[in-house]
Amino acid sequence: MPSQTTIDPQERSVESALDLAFAPLHKRCLGVAVGVALAVLVALASVVHLVRSPGEPYPLVLLEQYFLGYTVSWTGAAVGAFWAFWLGFVLGWSFAFLRNLVLAVTAFFFRARAEMAENRGFLDHI
Repeated sequence: MPSQTTIDPQERSVESALDLAFAPLHKRCLGVAVGVALAVLVALASVVHLVRSPGEPYPLVLLEQYFLGYTVSWTGAAVGAFWAFWLGFVLGWSFAFLRNLVLAVTAFFFRARAEMAENRGFLDHI
């Protein structure tokens, strides 16, 4: 029977900090957060351009190539915000999914390696 070892409070705080650092990300929440941030950024850039200098050419016109229905106008700001939200949602969701996947695979390999090292002595006696 394995002996029970006591963990001192400092080790416990390190373990809880590591658990927090490597906790899985919530995919939907990160997607919504990135989507909202990108939507606000595109809408704000369009509105600032319309207020400051509506007649001058501006690089925001390039968004017409990526966002269907976007123009540098007041309605275009809403259309651009819609498309930017969906783009940000997909990017945020994908990032969270890939990070969670990489962490899960890495944890699996570390656990498997630790179990193999722990059982090596047993297998040597067979």
